[in-house]
Amino acid sequence: MKKNITWRLALIAASILLSLVFLLPATPVYDRLPQWWKDNMPSRGIVLGLDLQGGLHLVFEVEWDKAVDVTMERLTRSVSDALKRDGVEAEVTRTDTEIRIVSENQDAAEKVMSDQYPVFEKSFTTGEGLTYALSSSEVRAIKSNSVDQALETIRNRIDQFGVAEPTIHRQGANEIVVQLPGVKDPKRAIDLINRVALLEFKMLDEDSPVAAELPPTIAVTDEARIREEFGDRIPAQDEILFGREVNEQTGETFKRVYLVRKESRITGDLLTDARVSIDSRFNEPYVSLEFNAEGARLFEEITGENVNKRFAIVLDNNVHSAPVIREKIAGGRAQISGSFTMDSAKDLAIVLKAGALQAPVKMLQNVTVGPSLGRDSIEAGKKAGLYGMILVVVFMLVYYRMAGMIADLALVLNIFLLLGALAWLRATLTMPGIAGVILAIGMAVDSNVLMFERMREELQIGKTPRAAVDSGYDKAFITIVDSHVTTLITAAVLFQFGTGPIKGFAVTLFLGVSINLFTALIGTKVVFDIVHSRKEVTSLSI
Repeated sequence: MKKNITWRLALIAASILLSLVFLLPATPVYDRLPQWWKDNMPSRGIVLGLDLQGGLHLVFEVEWDKAVDVTMERLTRSVSDALKRDGVEAEVTRTDTEIRIVSENQDAAEKVMSDQYPVFEKSFTTGEGLTYALSSSEVRAIKSNSVDQALETIRNRIDQFGVAEPTIHRQGANEIVVQLPGVKDPKRAIDLINRVALLEFKMLDEDSPVAAELPPTIAVTDEARIREEFGDRIPAQDEILFGREVNEQTGETFKRVYLVRKESRITGDLLTDARVSIDSRFNEPYVSLEFNAEGARLFEEITGENVNKRFAIVLDNNVHSAPVIREKIAGGRAQISGSFTMDSAKDLAIVLKAGALQAPVKMLQNVTVGPSLGRDSIEAGKKAGLYGMILVVVFMLVYYRMAGMIADLALVLNIFLLLGALAWLRATLTMPGIAGVILAIGMAVDSNVLMFERMREELQIGKTPRAAVDSGYDKAFITIVDSHVTTLITAAVLFQFGTGPIKGFAVTLFLGVSINLFTALIGTKVVFDIVHSRKEVTSLSI
């Protein structure tokens, strides 16, 4: 018995300690903590959502038909150039998503199209020419990629703006929703998001003594400190740039530090395409690039001069990759290989194409949520939560007496662990989320009510208090688990198919119900076991 009590108490203590660690950044105490704590412990508590602290809600529409149009223009020119390279005299024209090739040597033209342009499907052939249509799957891919590009570009803008916990996601087929909590200057934020993307290829200056002194990585908040510390020692032709990365094991965000040349050797307007390909030898993904004629010439020149050196791919002053140049690359085609996963390779391809964004975005909705409304929502949520908790606590004390006090302690533990779990998951608390917390308060005592009523029945048939407690927990266990599992399924469905506010409610409901199982079946039971292990209990106040 004592062994079981010990490990359960240790589990509860560990849960409380972890919750405290994750909640500290949201308290005034955090500012007084030593620097080593801030450097090594979680630096973010619960962040309030747009509806609680005010901010900006934007909806953009990606005009993806323009992306298809631009792609067709590029492909038409590419087909014309390919035919000339193969010695095929032809006239190439386009209409919408079709190209028409008029040539006396149709067989050679067909061979060029089948070998080099699998994205086209032959529509029909006449004595005067060939007609090819862009495949429907390629049209869908272009449209989807144009939204991904716009999403990545907007995310880069938000990172530059420094908004804490922004929400950026696709809505429907070609819309993007941006929520910026706490933004005080909506006009500046909108101007920043709408600015044209700037993609640059710059050489790293790894020969400079300063490069050896720079830390390889820093915390997200240390960017200004690094610029100030090394600002007067950086060579005139160099600058410090940063790359945002995420630790896959811990989920923590950090920044990698680079010393790069200020001169842009190639810009995004010279890049015509970037896509993910698979290396047939090692079955690994890589990113293939294609430049126009001017870009091909410059890229060949740069790679020839800088073999075994690194160059940085920079989008809006944010370094996304810094590969090593292995050899001189001619022909306007190149590949970036490395330890890519399919997702990371796709992300890099999106970033590269975002530099020369083909599909413009149009603002559909611009709503500014005032901070006063957020404060009113917070106060209303606090009052509702406080009044609900007081009523539940009083009812349990009056109706179940000492057992009710144990249930109330479990209720307080439940709320504390719930807030700690929200901080651990980096969840953003919204008004629907507060509603989920309040609902969890009511549900937190449901399990105890079931167990206490079973205990009363066992006492009425003459069982000892200890036997009544054990029997009450055993007989109510299946019912408690069954009711909680059905609620968890409901919360999971809400999260899967709901939109932002519904997901916020689903997260708090799911966590509240899960933690309730822990506090009810382990938290309250261990208190009863401690009481019964110390002395012989002849009556139970219930």
